[in-house]
Formats: sequence, C-alpha cells, structure tokens
Amino acid sequence: MHEDIREIQAEVEQNYGFVDRLKSEIGKVIVGQEYLIDRMLIGLLADGHLLLEGVPGLAKTLSVSTLCRAINAQFQRLQFTPDLLPADLIGTMIYSQNDGNFRVRKGPIFANMILADEINRAPAKVQSALLEAMQERQVTIADNTYPLPEPFLVMATQNPIEQEGTYPLPEAQVDRFMFKLKITYPSKAEELQIMNRMTVGATFDIQPVVSPEDIIKARRVINKIYVDDKVKEYIVNIVFATRNPESYDLPLADLIDYGASPRASIYLALASKAHAFLKGRGYITPDDVKTIGMDVLRHRIIVSYEAEAEEIDSEEIVSRVFNAVEVP
Repeated sequence: MHEDIREIQAEVEQNYGFVDRLKSEIGKVIVGQEYLIDRMLIGLLADGHLLLEGVPGLAKTLSVSTLCRAINAQFQRLQFTPDLLPADLIGTMIYSQNDGNFRVRKGPIFANMILADEINRAPAKVQSALLEAMQERQVTIADNTYPLPEPFLVMATQNPIEQEGTYPLPEAQVDRFMFKLKITYPSKAEELQIMNRMTVGATFDIQPVVSPEDIIKARRVINKIYVDDKVKEYIVNIVFATRNPESYDLPLADLIDYGASPRASIYLALASKAHAFLKGRGYITPDDVKTIGMDVLRHRIIVSYEAEAEEIDSEEIVSRVFNAVEVP
C-alpha cells in the first residue's frame, strides 16, 4: 500500500468509529431500513441531499428524526402544501411596534436536517426557495444573506401514489439531489418485529452519540480518501456512456433524450468516498461506485418516448450501462 494511502487509512480508522455507535442507536427505534440509513449517512457525510420516493408508512420521517436525535442536531419537518409560501420556509421581516424597526424572523429551514414532506405538493416558488438553499447553503431575507447551519441535509419525499394536485419537480431541479432513493416495504420478519415493537407502548430513549463537529471532521477525512486514476476514469466513462452510448457499443441512443449531467460524476466520486468511509477504507474501489451508482443516476437520465413505449425506464438503462462499461 502506498505511503499516502496508509496515512489516509489511519485517519479513517481513527474517525469512522462513530458509525457503528450511530447505527446501533438508530437501531433502537428503526427496524431494518439499512439501505435508507446507509444512504442518509452517505448524504450527510458527502454533503449531499436526498430525494425519497415511497408509499406512506415506511418510517421515512422517523428515520431522519431518529438520526437527528442521535447526532444531537436540530430537526425540522416541513409539510409541503399548495398554499405554502417561500416566507413560510426561509423566514421574513417582521415589523416591531415597540421600536418601529423591522426584525428578521428566520424560518424553519435554519436547522441541521430538513424533512421536506411531499415536496411535489408545493408550488414552484417554494420548491425553488428550498433548492436554492440546498445549492448555496444560505438564504436571503430582504437585503441580508444568512448562512445555514452545518451540517445541513435536506431529505425530500415524494408520494408515488397520489399525483392529483402536485407540482412535479423539473428535471433540472431534481438534478441537485445527490440521491434519489426508492424505499420499499419491509420483509415479513421485519414487519412482524415492527408490529411487536410498536404495539406495546414502549418509549425509546435515544442518546446523542455523535456531535455535528464529528460529522464535519469526518467530511474533512472523506475529502482525502484516495481515488485511483483508473477509478476516476471508470466514473467518467459511466457518465459519458449515458450521453454517448454508441461510443461504448451500447444500443441506447434512441432510448435516451438526455444523459447524466456533470453533477453525476462529482456525486459518484463523493458518495463513493463516503461509502468507503462507512466501510472503514481510505480508498475507493469500483464496487463502491457500483453500490451507489443507481441512486446517483436514476433521476439524471431522461428517457425518450420510444423507451417509454417499450416500457424501459432509467433504471434499466443504468443497469445496461454498468454491465457494458469495462471495470478497471
């Protein structure tokens, strides 16, 4: 192992110990959902946001609120509705009759973790206000700009069942999310365990086992994680295969209207680093890229009408790309 990689590995081993403590504490409340919890941790550690699609009742809100309590961070749940205004999210200026001055009243977005429930139920102005905050890590109220707290994670949900009265997120805005996750039902054994745990009136005492400073420190270590040039080229080849599939002998040109954006390359690398960190490694492998690849790419590929007619979705295209691109 190269000397630099040894140093990085030592740093990772010194700092990743809180991961097991965090998962253990979350496991006091959440049954299963390892995929969701892992992706939440990766998003938190890689400074990326998550878009979740899943039917109601799959513990999305409970998972993120439990994670927040275990990190000793501030959590806000925002129920998006058609009558919501941007000021309800970011805050506004309030007139004080006592001294005749306007004072800033900060909105609920000034928290470490935001659950934007049913984001597609809010009008475009509110969606834009949230997405600007995600991108810039700051909001503007009147003439002043206010930074958002660190760490800052937005987890937005979409309900795939009810689409009446919704304002679907434009593809360019969806692209700002690091991951789009599809949350599925628990297994039969997990559901039995959930039923047993949640029907006896038990309370769960979640202790903060990690501080926000630990997360910020871990991010600095993750930025140092080694990525070989061949793995970097592998990531870029995957993204380019979604734009120019014929260059990789993939007969997909008629099925893709638009391939993945440059954000896909950035997020594939960052999320792979965070995934390696969760595994206690100071370097990433192609398997890290494959593991998180679908979640990074599924919402970044816009399929053509021909693909829809053939009932081929973006996930099928991503799978074909990963099967075709040579692994280093």
